[in-house]
Amino acid sequence: MATGLELTLLLLAASVFAVVLFRSINLPPMLGYLAVGIVIGPYALGLVPDSHETRYLAEFGVVFLMFSIGLEFSLPKLKSMRRVVFGLGLAQVLATVGTVMVVGYLLHRTFARHLDISLAGAFALGGALAMSSTAIVLKLLAERLELETEHGKRIVGVLLFQDLAVVPLLVIVPALATAPENIGAALGLAFVKAAVLLTVLLVGGK
Repeated sequence: MATGLELTLLLLAASVFAVVLFRSINLPPMLGYLAVGIVIGPYALGLVPDSHETRYLAEFGVVFLMFSIGLEFSLPKLKSMRRVVFGLGLAQVLATVGTVMVVGYLLHRTFARHLDISLAGAFALGGALAMSSTAIVLKLLAERLELETEHGKRIVGVLLFQDLAVVPLLVIVPALATAPENIGAALGLAFVKAAVLLTVLLVGGK
């Protein structure tokens, strides 16, 4: 089994090659990093195994990526975008979740014998589809110098609300798996937990 140092050197070498290749065809380097992970990962060529060392490297990669993204923002800038965050961002999440739930309900009514989709399952799927990768999208915007553009600010606002929405979704979705007669109390408790978590994040995060 390869050591942590060998895995690091392999990933660095493959990443440098991928970035040069993708730059030469006018594609973002971020796509090169993703391609490297797919090609040399455990489910393709298998050069990088699914081990503890690999997972640690992946966690460090996420930390460094989020740190580099955090350098692009300030708290006053985020406060000034609150209308976009809670306006456009809320609308995007609600529209996605609502659309998936409606489609799931219609499919259940039409193909009930072959496709059994519950409202709870449709809600969980809609919540997952409503999310985007903030790290990847912000990195692409930063590379294109589009963070300060009008569309860039709107995109960032939507992404920020998605990050906030993850907290209540992670609390609510497990509550949907409870028995129907207890789901009301479970959802009520889940909303209280979500409110407490968001308060801690928004107030304590300062």
